[in-house]
Amino acid sequence: MSHGAEPAPECAEAPPGLPRSTLADTVLERLTLLYPTAADPVRARSAAAYMKHVAPFLGIPTPRRRALSRSVLEGTPRPDEQDCVAIALRCWALPEREYRYFAADYLRRHVARCSSGFVPVLRRLVTTEPWWDTVDTLAAHVAGPLVAADPELLPTMDEWIEDDDLWIVRTALLHQLRFKETTDAHRLFAYCLRRADHPDFFIRKAIGWCLREYAKTDPQAVRDFVDGARDRLAPLSVREATKHLR
Repeated sequence: MSHGAEPAPECAEAPPGLPRSTLADTVLERLTLLYPTAADPVRARSAAAYMKHVAPFLGIPTPRRRALSRSVLEGTPRPDEQDCVAIALRCWALPEREYRYFAADYLRRHVARCSSGFVPVLRRLVTTEPWWDTVDTLAAHVAGPLVAADPELLPTMDEWIEDDDLWIVRTALLHQLRFKETTDAHRLFAYCLRRADHPDFFIRKAIGWCLREYAKTDPQAVRDFVDGARDRLAPLSVREATKHLR
C-alpha cells in the first residue's frame, strides 16, 4: 500500500512475545503508516493533559481517526480470534493512545468472533496503562458481549468485582451497561452494594452510571434499590443513579 510516504516503522511487525497474524501484519503496517500523517502536536499535548498524562497522543480528532481507520481496514477479511488477539496486543504495545482506540473499536466490531478464551487478553488490556477512555469501551462492548454469549463467564465477573484493581472492578460493574431488558438486576444490585464503600471516584461513578443506565429499562427497580440502599451508597453514586428519575 503506497501513499508516497515513508515506509512503515519497525513496530508494524510483531514485537517479540506478541502474537503473529498475517492480518495483523497488514493492519499494523497500514495503521502505523496512516495515523502519523494526521498527527497534531498541539492537540496531542491537550489530549494528554486531559487524560492526566496516562499516555502520549498523536492528536488526531475522532472523526479524522475513524476515517483513517476505515482506510486501514479497507479490503481486509474478517478476523478470527487469533487475529483479534494479535491486533489488540500489538496496538496496545504502541505508545500513542489512538492506537488503543483503534484496537478497542476493532474488538467492539468483531467481539462475536471471540470466545471465552479471550478473557485473559481482555484483562491484560484493561489493566495496562488503564484509564476510563479504554476501560469503558472494553467493559461495555467487549466484556459484556462475551458474558452474554457465554454465561459460564459470570463467575469470572463475580471474581472481578472482588478484585483489588479498581479498573477490573469497574469493568465488572459496567459489563451489563448495554444489556437493557436482559440485565441480571440481582447481580447488578449485588455488585453495587459489594463495592458501595469503595473510596475511588471511578468506582462510585460507575455504580451510579450502571444504575442510571438500567433505570432506562426499569426505573422503579432502580428507585426501590436506591431508596433501600441510600445509607450504604456514596452520595455521588446516588446522584448519578437518580439523575433522570423523578
